[in-house]
This record gives sequence, C-alpha cells and structure tokens, in this order.
Amino acid sequence: MNPSLVAAVAQLAPSVDAAANREAIAALVADAAAGGARLVVLPEESMLLAGDVPENLGAVVEAEWPRFLAQLSLLAVSHETWIIAGGYEPTGSDRPFNTLVVVNPRGELVESYRKLHLYDAFSYRESDYVTGGSEVPPVVMIEGVAIGLVNCYDIRFPELSRDLVARGADVLSVSAAWVAGARKEEHWATLLKARAIENTCWVLAASSSSPECIGNSLVIDPMGVERAGLGPISSGVAAVRISLDRTAEVREILPSLANRRLVSTVTVQE
Repeated sequence: MNPSLVAAVAQLAPSVDAAANREAIAALVADAAAGGARLVVLPEESMLLAGDVPENLGAVVEAEWPRFLAQLSLLAVSHETWIIAGGYEPTGSDRPFNTLVVVNPRGELVESYRKLHLYDAFSYRESDYVTGGSEVPPVVMIEGVAIGLVNCYDIRFPELSRDLVARGADVLSVSAAWVAGARKEEHWATLLKARAIENTCWVLAASSSSPECIGNSLVIDPMGVERAGLGPISSGVAAVRISLDRTAEVREILPSLANRRLVSTVTVQE
C-alpha cells in the first residue's frame, strides 16, 4: 500500500490587520487539525494584504514577518501538523518577496519559496511592490507524500508544475489570492484541473476570499475530479485523504507521463 495523507485547504479573507489575520489562521488550523488533517495549506497573502498597506510596506513587513513565522511554528507544534502558508519576506527594501513557507510539526521552517512569476497581468502589476524570486520552487516530503509548491500566478505556467512532478512531486500545493474578474473563476478551476490531469497528480489549492479575490479553494485528484471545494465563503476548511494508491491507479489507466516522447527526431545539418 502506498502512503496517504489527510490534507486540508483553508480559506480566509486576510486584511492589512496582521494580528487579526493571525487570529483567523489560528482558528482555521485548529479546525483542520480537529478534523484529522496532517497538512494545512493556507492562501497566498495569509500574513497580510501588502497591496493595501497605506504606509511604508518594507517597515511593516520587517515587523510582521517574524511574528507570522513564530505563530505558524506555535500552531504546528500545538496541533502536531504541517503548515504551508503565504506571507511577505523582508528584502531590506520597500519591495518584499512574496514567499511560501513550510513548517513541520516540530515548529521548524523546513522550506520556503519566493514567488517566481509575479502577477503582471489583467491591468495589475505585482512587480510594482514585490520583488520576484530567482529559484524554482522546492519539493517537500511530508509523511511519505512529495509536495511541490506553487504560488498563484505560477499555475498559468505548465512547465513549472511539470518540473515539480518530474522532480517527484505527488501533489501540487497551490496558495493563491486569485483576483476576481471576467472569466477568472473559470480560469482558476480550468487551470487547476489541467495541471492535475496533465501531470496525473493531486492538486491542493487554497485561495484567499478577501474582497478582491474569488475564494473557491479546491482539492482535485489525479483524474481531474473535484474531491472538495469551499466556494466563495469567507472562511472555512476542506480536508481530503491524499491517496497515492489513487495516483497509481490513475497512472495505470492514463500513463501519459510514461508515454511522453520528448527526444527530437529532427536531424541537425552541420
């Protein structure tokens, strides 16, 4: 029998009030853990809405980042669970990194990922106030299940997800603040399902429900089946057992990864 993992996606509506956000995070992690979750995935910007901070963003992030990490550590230890969450990491400038962190049940920060693809699309410019990362996201082993990190706009770049799966990811953990707009909900669901289907992997997608975002957190299995969803509610959790037996079953039926033919057949003339 292959490993399995009970994982939860948590949905909240963060604001510029970082202390209130931490209270909301604490309640959601407690709810998820009470339901048996061994991993809780929180949205991008769970720490605070950086784009709405009225004063010097660099100074706010310098103060709030260590508080955010300390709280995640405390929650992970208290509830004996893994946590993936998005916040803003200081850079020494007014443009912080948009960073996902992974905290283990001992309260240790075991991995982080600075968002590679900044959301400069649909008339929005994240790069105006955020510094982009320069390294591909990591794959983290959590109780026998390999988790690849994806941050919001990254999901529109299929090569990033495929690279994570090529490096062994069984699950794509997507933390997002998916901005509302024409056809945006359709894009969100379609892209998540596409990444699940083309990689025959699980997708855990936690999205912010702040006023400008859609919520609609989802869990999708390797055949593209929605196993859980939260809709547009402001706060909630949804937990699913991530079964690698299901992954093996799907990959036997649909061996698309094994069937890839990427070697060029073109003859290069010298």
